[in-house]
Amino acid sequence: MTDEERPERPTPQPDDDDRTTAPAPGLGESIAAAARRSGLGQLAEDDSSTGAALLGALGGIRGLCETILPGLVFLVLFTFTQNVPLSIGCSVAVAIVFTVIRIVGKTPVTQALAGLIGVGISAILALITGRGEDNFLLGIWTNAAYAAGILISMLVRWPIIGLAAGYLMGDGVAWRKDKRKFRVMQALTFLWFLLFAARLVVQVPLYLAHTDEATSALALTKLLMGVPLYAPLLLVTWFVVKGQFPQKPVTNPRPTSSTK
Repeated sequence: MTDEERPERPTPQPDDDDRTTAPAPGLGESIAAAARRSGLGQLAEDDSSTGAALLGALGGIRGLCETILPGLVFLVLFTFTQNVPLSIGCSVAVAIVFTVIRIVGKTPVTQALAGLIGVGISAILALITGRGEDNFLLGIWTNAAYAAGILISMLVRWPIIGLAAGYLMGDGVAWRKDKRKFRVMQALTFLWFLLFAARLVVQVPLYLAHTDEATSALALTKLLMGVPLYAPLLLVTWFVVKGQFPQKPVTNPRPTSSTK
């Protein structure tokens, strides 16, 4: 039989996952870099899953203080004084002190500076309106944005935790073709959606109450639903990711001559 007489084979048709456009190479590199900077990336870098590793992923003792103390100062002062300018001013002062300490000590200032910017914007909003609850408005909108972004990633079948884990562990987007891995990544992503959604469910009614008591409760719930919920969920996520992707995490080589 000649080539002309041989019946032409049909071209294989890709399945739905194959037809889905994968992230562009540049976007993939950005996702990988963001994953390495995240708490998940810090746990992957240490690869020990110990309390010390979790503490490092949270920024260490100093990082925890930078995260918790400004809000704690506001909570204590506002609860006992109901003085918005005083409570906010002292909260901002604490954030400034942490940033200055990092600058003087020549340590990375990213976390402290980000916290200072967040505290500063929140303070400006509250001082403009004169209402203590507006000190938490930025955080509420931030939680809403995260919840929406995570939910969208699930609905379009590109769960954000799967993307982060895939690029972090050197698997790229190959995990999407494994139905078991895909379901696990969807489930993990849903847990993170629940975290941000739960914050909104609790905090939005307190914000809308517009009372001093509700503002104090809002400050307290922000602290209780911050690190105490984030830390165990981060650890659970790492345990699951480590089980699904047993290969060694992809890390950038560190120059030995540089100082952290």
